[in-house]
Parts: sequence; structure tokens; C-alpha cells
Amino acid sequence: MSPIDRAARSIATALGCAALAAAHAAPAAAQPAPPTVFRDVRVFDGERMLPAQDVLVEGGRIARLGRGLAAPPGAAVVDGSGKTLLPGLIDAHTHTYGDNARAAIAFGVTAELDMFTLPEVVRTMRAEQAAGRARDRADLYSAGVLVTVAGGHGTEYGVRIPTLASADSAQAFVDARIAEGSDYIKIVYDDARTYGGNRPTLTLEMMRAVIEAAHRRGKLAVVHIGDLAGARAAIDAGADGLVHLFVDREPDPEFGRFVAAHRAFVIPTLTVLMSITGVGGGAPLAADARLRPYLSPQDSTALASGFPRRPNAPPVSYAAAESTVRQLVAAGVPVLAGTDAGNPGTSHGAAMHRELELLVKAGMTPVQALAAATSVPAAAFRLADRGRIAPEMRADLLLVDGDPSAEITATRAIAGVWKEGVRFDRARFAVAMAEARAAAARPAPRAPAGLVSDFEGGTPSAAFGAGWIVTLDAQAGGTSTGTMEVVQGGAAGTGRSLAITGTINGPLPYAWAGAMLSPGPQMMAPADLSAARAVHFWAKGDGKTYRLMLFSQGRGFTPLVQTFTAGPEWREYTIPFSAFGGYDGRDVMAVIFAGGPAPGPFSFQVDEVGFR
Repeated sequence: MSPIDRAARSIATALGCAALAAAHAAPAAAQPAPPTVFRDVRVFDGERMLPAQDVLVEGGRIARLGRGLAAPPGAAVVDGSGKTLLPGLIDAHTHTYGDNARAAIAFGVTAELDMFTLPEVVRTMRAEQAAGRARDRADLYSAGVLVTVAGGHGTEYGVRIPTLASADSAQAFVDARIAEGSDYIKIVYDDARTYGGNRPTLTLEMMRAVIEAAHRRGKLAVVHIGDLAGARAAIDAGADGLVHLFVDREPDPEFGRFVAAHRAFVIPTLTVLMSITGVGGGAPLAADARLRPYLSPQDSTALASGFPRRPNAPPVSYAAAESTVRQLVAAGVPVLAGTDAGNPGTSHGAAMHRELELLVKAGMTPVQALAAATSVPAAAFRLADRGRIAPEMRADLLLVDGDPSAEITATRAIAGVWKEGVRFDRARFAVAMAEARAAAARPAPRAPAGLVSDFEGGTPSAAFGAGWIVTLDAQAGGTSTGTMEVVQGGAAGTGRSLAITGTINGPLPYAWAGAMLSPGPQMMAPADLSAARAVHFWAKGDGKTYRLMLFSQGRGFTPLVQTFTAGPEWREYTIPFSAFGGYDGRDVMAVIFAGGPAPGPFSFQVDEVGFR
């Protein structure tokens, strides 16, 4: 699959099973923010570096800047000597779900501009923000569901999303996205050939129609492209911005001036473009002592990961992206820092510090790169209350040791993060990450290869592990139903099997119901199954396609997915661990046999479940 296909799969499956993650406390209700005075601190105001002065924060807003400001009674006083105060960073390209936004704020990212998540996520997070219940995470702004065609990017891995059928329906399609809560409209114009794929995409006529429809409603229209030709077509069609650059070839000499003449902006996503070449774009971050204590084991792995290349994929060049950034900067095009977090080579929050470094290496000055992560995205996406340090602006702030205008990697030396004037507890976050790393470092108990459940005893028992339970999307707000029951009649002439039945209902487009086997000593505790090479089972049923979802501690709570068809006759399946993205079975937390996401009743049976 193409790199972009893999990103969509990761997003879709993680959203579908987020309810299986460890529970988190509900966001705390808003409390009045205490006043804070930053003393003698260098200030990057979003556009330029100011000499050392005081900054007063009251009521979650910047009140004053100046020398010798009086501290109100009860104010917290922060010594800024040798430090720099910046606006909270804005990541202009992410895919946000689960606890990603909480991780982001730990690294100074106080807002994320999401480029594809589900409407339910958008509604929930925006409601929390409106109620002042989001001070412990980055704020979310989102395109919601992207604009694609049947079979196009975003449709391929189990998430049921609407697709655009014709240019004539563009206005109705855009209006429906706005009604769902989309803050701007993201369009896919990419056939995946740059990555060795071949996928349908919008026609030029359809793209123009969607852009015009978004503009009629006062919404920005941004475009995902995969090559230089697509980038030129999108800009010529009136796109407000590109959400990636290209690596298929060097830009033509006029590209920068062409974009500038159309008054468009660009989010290069250099970190993920480097990862597309096969090198983990964020790998240096995982080794940086200033960041490492705040990284989960999964984040460290993700930062070092590159995209696998298809054998038939044409050559790609990261240098082409660097050349394009130089052109854009020279032409005066607004360049925004965005990471495409959620993809290999990235993690939420931390990857922004690599993106800043790569922008400087591509020809931006450190001050230009800092603006690309603060005032420039705020202006481009019409976020009038953030991105700058000035009176009446939100007190979303990042304090770092040193001077990032002299050395851009100083942004990694984080001394504190504030959201609406409230300091984020990084020490507590670091403790949680240390515990996660310690847990990941402990070897999972070794489990034997072989048969786990044959159901011959009349119950859903297991030869080892915590056994079987029913899993339903009710944990994520869904209404699907399901049961499991040992029934007469098994595979290959055996006496019994496990029947899994139910009905998939709305409103979740990633709905599920099924049976979960936990091979570890407790539910969702890992077991080392590397003595085996595959998941083995027999299945029969109503002829529908079902999902086999495997959870690995090292992969976090993003399930690895393969599908199988349960037809009217028993069929034997042996699915290698390697089919799950090259996995080796060393830390399996759960195996789920799931109905959905297609709506309606389902019924299938499994038997002789084990690991070979």
C-alpha cells in the first residue's frame, strides 16, 4: 500500500478501537487562571524577537508587556532570565484522535489543525474547548471528513465516509461537512502513483467545484497532493493552500512565484516527506535527552520509523522538498509548520521540533521557522486569538531555555507550557511516560505456541491467558450489540465452536462488535507469542467479511488488522504475524474477531483458535 494509504489505515483503525485504551479521567471543569508574571524574559512575539522584559498574564490572556511590571496579589512569578517566551506552537497538519492532543501540549503544541478525523471526535473536542475543559491538551481545529471519491484515499480501510460523486453535488457535499463541524475543507487530489499505487481521485472539474463551494460558505479549501503536477493544478484551481509538498521531482524554476501570485500558503510536512524516503524523519528526537523523558515507547518507535517502499514505486527525492521550500520562502509564500502527526516518523507534539529544524535546514531563518509555527498558521487559518504574544491574546505560551532565534533546537529545552494562563503539569506527564516505558521494558510472559481454544468443554475457555470476553462499540458511544456462545458443531468434525452474533448499528462509522481473546495474564496485558509465527483458526458464517484485529503493546492502541470471509463451509485460516505490518508476536495484548463496520446483523463461528 502507499504511504498515504497506510496513514489512512492507522487513523481509521485507531479511531475504531480507541475505547480499548486505558481509561482517562474526564476533563476538569474550568477554573479561574491565576495571574502570572514572567520576569526578564526574552520574547518571541510571533513575528520578531524582543529584548528581555516582563509579561503579565491575567484571566488567561496577555495583559501587558514591559519593564518592571507590578505583580498582582497572589500572582505566580516566573524567572525568565536566559529563557525565551513564545506563543504556544500550532501544528498545521495532524490527524488527531484518542490522547494525541494531551501528548502534544507536553511539547508546547497548544493547537492542532487536523486534516482528517471523524465528526464525533471534532464535536466532542470542540465542546470541551468551548466549556473551558481542554487546558490539559492542545486545542483542535479540523477539516473533519476529507473530500474524496469512491475508492479514493480515506475510503480504503473500514471507515464508512461519504464520497463525492460529481461536480454538481459539490455544494451539497461541502454544506454537509460544515454541518458536521468542519472548520475548513480538505480535498484529496492524489492518485498515489508517486508511491507506487493507483487509486481513483477527484477530477479537476470536481476539485474546482469543491473549492468554489467552500469559498461560497466562507471556508478555506486546502488540498492534499502527491506530485508537482497535482500541486500546480490545485493552486491553479483556486486552493487556499497545499497541505503537503511533493517528492516526485524538483520544482520548476517558476513554482514559488506561481504559488505567490495565487496568494496561497503551503504546509510542507518535511518530517513525513523524509519518512516517505524510508528514513524515520523524527528519529533524532527519540535520542534527544531534552525530549526523551516525555516520549511514550510507542512515540519513540514511531519517530524512528520510515515508510516501507513498494517494489514498483518510482524514485522519490527529499531534496526536491527542500528546494521547493527555498523557492517558496524567496517568493514570499506563507509557509506553515505541520508534521502530519499520526504517520511513521512523527509523533504528536515532539515532531514539531523536528519540523522546525528541517525548515531551517531548507533555508528559513530560525525566526521565520518560529513564525511558521505560531503567527503564520494563526493568520492563514483565521485564528485571531492566538499565535502572538500581545495584549488581549490568549496566554497559550511556551517557555524554553536559551534563544531559538540563534539555535532553533533550543525549542526542545522546554521550561514550561501554559494553556489559557494555566501551567501544564509536565512533571506528572513525565512520570506517566516513565511508567509506560518501564512497563514496555518488562518482558511479556512467554506463552506457548499451539491451540488456545477448541471449545469442546462447552465454555469459551482458553489454554492460557485471561480468556474470552465480548467487546462492543458501546465503550465509544456506539449502539452495536453482540454475543458469543459455544454451540454444537465445530470445524473438521469436532463437536463445538464459538458462535459470534450481533447487529452493527450507528452512529459510529467505525462500529464493531465481537469476541476478544487476551493471551496475557490479565485482560490487555501482553503475552510473548514469538514462539509462534501466525494466528490460526477456522471460520464459517453468513458470507460476510470480518476483521481479525491484533493489539500489540509496542504499537499502542492502534490495532493491526487483517480480514477474512466466513462462508457457509468451514475454512481454515493461518494468518502470519508478519502480515500485520511486519509484526513478530512478542507482545500480543488481544486478538479480536469482529463484525462491522458495515451496518446490519452478522453471524459467524470460529474454532480451533491458536498460534502456530
